[in-house]
Amino acid sequence: MFSYIKQLKKSFSYAWQGIVYVHKHEHNFQFQILVGCLVLLAGMVVSMARWEMIVLLGMIMLVLILEVLNSVFEKMLDVLKPRLTYQVKIIKDMLAAMVLLAAIFSIIIGSILFYPYMFELLV
Repeated sequence: MFSYIKQLKKSFSYAWQGIVYVHKHEHNFQFQILVGCLVLLAGMVVSMARWEMIVLLGMIMLVLILEVLNSVFEKMLDVLKPRLTYQVKIIKDMLAAMVLLAAIFSIIIGSILFYPYMFELLV
């Protein structure tokens, strides 16, 4: 039982090291964390419903998870780059598109959620 807990603790440690690495080295990840925190703060300021905050958090996490996945694949592809430059470029562009589409979708969902609150603030 204790060896399982020790292994679990080690696994969480490795995962945390991965998050720290991405945060230190990937500027897009840093920007997305900042924007995500600002969006959540704005949701609290306008007193969004709990379900709306959960949706916002889900969209933020989707973008962050895809950014980590993008970074993982980019690091893996950098190993192959000398042999397959054109193919690697196409794959990296597609990975970036994946994150961009998730970000655009998140902005649309966020706009729909914030619309009634912004209308109230303007009136």
